[in-house]
Formats: sequence, structure tokens, C-alpha cells
Amino acid sequence: MIKKIAILANGGDVAGFNAVIRGIVKTAENHGIEAYGFLDGYNGLLKNDYIKLSTADEGKAEGILPKGGSIIGSSTNANVFNYKITNENGEIEYKDLSDICIKNMQTDEFDCLFTLGGDATQKSARDLSTKGINVIGVPKTIDNDVACTEITFGYNTAVSVAMEAIDRLHTTGETHHRIMVLEVMGRYAGWIALEAAIAGGADVALIPEIPYDIEKVASKIKNRQKRGKNFSIVVVSEGAKPINGEMTIQNMRDNGNGVDNTKLGGVGQVVAKQLEELTGLESRNTTLGYMQRGGTPTAFDRVLSTKYGTKAMQLALEGKFGRLTVIKNGKLDDVSLEEVVGNNTEIGAVSGNTEQSNIRKVTLDHDLIKTARSVGINLGD
Repeated sequence: MIKKIAILANGGDVAGFNAVIRGIVKTAENHGIEAYGFLDGYNGLLKNDYIKLSTADEGKAEGILPKGGSIIGSSTNANVFNYKITNENGEIEYKDLSDICIKNMQTDEFDCLFTLGGDATQKSARDLSTKGINVIGVPKTIDNDVACTEITFGYNTAVSVAMEAIDRLHTTGETHHRIMVLEVMGRYAGWIALEAAIAGGADVALIPEIPYDIEKVASKIKNRQKRGKNFSIVVVSEGAKPINGEMTIQNMRDNGNGVDNTKLGGVGQVVAKQLEELTGLESRNTTLGYMQRGGTPTAFDRVLSTKYGTKAMQLALEGKFGRLTVIKNGKLDDVSLEEVVGNNTEIGAVSGNTEQSNIRKVTLDHDLIKTARSVGINLGD
């Protein structure tokens, strides 16, 4: 019988973290179950740093539905199976500290751990489950790239922010006869760029899944000029790359082994400069950046997050562990964390854009691709 549960939020912040936490806590409370939250993601689990979560008597989880970010913090650099530490000699080394996490869960008598996060978070969740911890994952990321689910919480809010940015860039572009480039997040998946481009009426959308030919993009813009349209809106995913080229990398971080240390960024500026040279039109780039992550969640994300949170707690009540809550065929469902990990089975292995990683990318036969082409959005090919 479940008596005591713990929640951790991990990875980049998104709108909807708190709504999921609230969904889990309220469902737990309705069944007489105590809820706690580890602070700052897997770091909190490792340090055994947690707080009580309650929606009653001005508790920590009260009034958090519209609040952005995470009331229990998060972490982007904590793979407990490959944890970065500084030894007595001042040298950096990596150790598997997962046994400490296992001991903490057992000592605290937590019956289940809920992991709110994306690819890397759920990879570690799966690894913990192989060591006997009752784990249930909830798919989070603005990138919408978690395997086995049709949508992640936080994504809709990010798209909405990007769409509003496109709306605003339209007026400046049209007034000053410029090419307005908007660089959005998404890492190795083009969901944000593609859906925001459709929603915002952009002319071009460059995504990681389709290497672009800048000459074809310029041709699209020149054709618009011939029709008297002396401005264009170009949406570029941060992971977009030219044909026979590589992604634009801002720098390589040192957040430890077992995490993706590649920091993307800068492709929007590259594309803007090239298009100005090829078309003769002034070009300006706007990098939306962390604006996509922050702020209050949309109504869609509030509902989705609440559905995910309540579903996760229901799975715990049913004794179904080692699972990830998902949306499949438009309905709530769940899959095994093994299925989410796919071929990335090595304990502590790096997540992200590797051959073994099972991240969800845009397929060329997806309805969004077909829709974009139908309304005349150039995809760079």
C-alpha cells in the first residue's frame, strides 16, 4: 500500500511543472497519502534534501496551478550514475552515486518516486527502476521530443510564446521591408519551429529534420518580392543545419558525463546574414531564448499537466511502476520506461542526440509537414 511518495522536477524549467505537482499531490491527499518534493531535481535526491508538499492550510503546493517554473526547483546537470565531483586533490572525476539515492529512498520510506522531466530525466528514472526503486515518469520538455507520447507538458506554452513573437515581428518586418528571422528552441527536434511557423503565418521554417538549402530559402523570399511582398518571416530551430553542414554550436558545457553538454545557438544570426547577402533585403535576427520556458502555462498546458499528474498517481495506486504517463491516440495511457529508453540501455549512458537515444523527432510524413507545405511555408528543401 502506498503511504508516502516523493516528486522531483528535473531538466530545463517549463510552464506546467507546478500543475503536474499539484495534480499528483491533490490525488495523493484524496487517498490519505503523504507527498514530498526533492529540491533541485536529482541533486535533491542525492543530498536527501526534500520538503513536505500540501494543498491545505497554506501548504507549499497551494495556489501553484498558474505559477511558472517549479516550486521544488530543478537541475540540468545531475546524472547520479555519472556524477561530477571534485576529489581531495582538486581533480574532477565522475562516480556512480546512485546507491546513495537508493538508500535515501529506503531510509525515508518513500514508496514511489515521480520523475518530471525529458529524455535525460526518464533515462535516469529507468536506470533507478532497474535497481529496485518504484518510479513513475511524467514527460516534460518544451522540445516535445520525449519518445512514446504525442505531446509533452510545457510544449504548448512555448509554441504560444513563439507564435506571439512572430505576430510582433510581422509588423516590424512589413513596416521596414525586412527579413525577420526568429530563432527558437527545440534542440534536435523541430516541433516548436514548425508549429509556431504555421500558427504565426511564417514564410519559412527551418528544422533539424530537414537540412536546408539557403539558396532555396532566398528564392522563396525573392518570389515574394516579385509579388510586391517586401518582407518575410523566417523561423529557425536552434538545431537546424544546412545541407552537408553541421549544427551551429555556441559552446560545449562541462556539466558532467551522462548529460548532453552541447549548447546550441547562433544559427538564426547565420541565416539572417546569408539571406541579406542573397536577397539584398535588410535582415534581423531575434533569438527568443528563455522567454519560451518561463511564465504562466496556457490553459492547454494546465489541463494536460493536471491530467498527467493525476494519471501518474493513479498508476502508483494500481502498483504499476517503471512506467511513463503518455498521450497515445489523443488519450491518457502509459508505457514502460524500457520502451521510452529504447536502445539506450546502458546504465548511466548519455542521453540526447545519439544513435541509441530514442528521442521523438518530426517525421517527413507528419501532418504538420504536410500542412506547412500546403500553405506555402518553405522548409528549406
